[in-house]
Amino acid sequence: MLEDKNQQRTPLEKMGEFGLIKHLTQNFELNQASSEMGIGDDAAVLDFEGKKTIVSTDLLVEGVHFDLAYMPLKHLGYKSVVVNLSDVYAMNAIATQITVSIAVSNRFPLEALEEFYEGVALACKLYNVDLVGGDTTSSKTGMLISVTAIGVAETDGIVYRSGAKPNDLLVVSGDLGGAYLGLQVLEREKEVFKVNPNSQPDLEPYAYIVERQLKPEARKDIPELLQKLEVKPTAMIDISDGLSSEILHLCEASEVGCNLFEDKVPLDPIVISTSEEFKMDSTMIALGGGEDYELLFTIDQADYPKIKGNPNLTVIGHMTEQKEGAHLITRGDTKIALTAQGWNSFDS
Repeated sequence: MLEDKNQQRTPLEKMGEFGLIKHLTQNFELNQASSEMGIGDDAAVLDFEGKKTIVSTDLLVEGVHFDLAYMPLKHLGYKSVVVNLSDVYAMNAIATQITVSIAVSNRFPLEALEEFYEGVALACKLYNVDLVGGDTTSSKTGMLISVTAIGVAETDGIVYRSGAKPNDLLVVSGDLGGAYLGLQVLEREKEVFKVNPNSQPDLEPYAYIVERQLKPEARKDIPELLQKLEVKPTAMIDISDGLSSEILHLCEASEVGCNLFEDKVPLDPIVISTSEEFKMDSTMIALGGGEDYELLFTIDQADYPKIKGNPNLTVIGHMTEQKEGAHLITRGDTKIALTAQGWNSFDS
């Protein structure tokens, strides 16, 4: 696939490691006041003037986290950054810098990596973060990507997973399940392509959910919105592994239980119709699908009037005493214990 797309192929060994880094990062500029020194010395220098520093790192491995049969390299660069920024926003913090390290096999020419870094650059521009470091090396097993995101927050502004209290409301941004279903569509079309390489998939009916998988967005707008509404969440987490897993993380860290109401879980119409097409239950997809990168948080009931009716936010349940456990209340008013259904990279 790479051979078809990149007619010009510059072998990476022509560049050398330091030449490659310099080439791929030559057009990145520093825009954050806290970025004193970026790429070009032994280490980056950041100055946050007494504020708390937030750091998060993710490792993405070809064949485990992404499939280049349908993931364009520019999208991959963009997504690699965004999924890390989501963790910073989940701390109610502002993302400011990133580092990006990659390992690639010799099947990747320079032009392929240029495409990847175009996506990184677009994410940096749209989310106003600086690329301040990273590394490149060779790999014998395909492509590996490591991104570290750095952010800043006032001491009293940080939100942890551990602050939820019984009777707090459980709130989620956006809608759920789209990314997982987008992946199912892409996997299906990949199998069709294997049988008939001349076939061209019609992805237009699935545009929303395919984009949720290939080019997700981090909810930078939600901490900003909550600040304007004068609402500070009591606990918060991003939805990377599925709604049920993230709820259980909040419950464990905060030592509380939860009642999640099935009829309140926000689902886009295309998620519902595609679930039916794949003969899947849309609620189960929202609970276990993952990669939505929405924010899940709890608020004090007194703050409910401030968020009521906001199109970006949905109250989907409430926290309870720990001894009551975490449950899904179905549309038929049946109480089912929540289990961690999220994706596990170590699961065979």
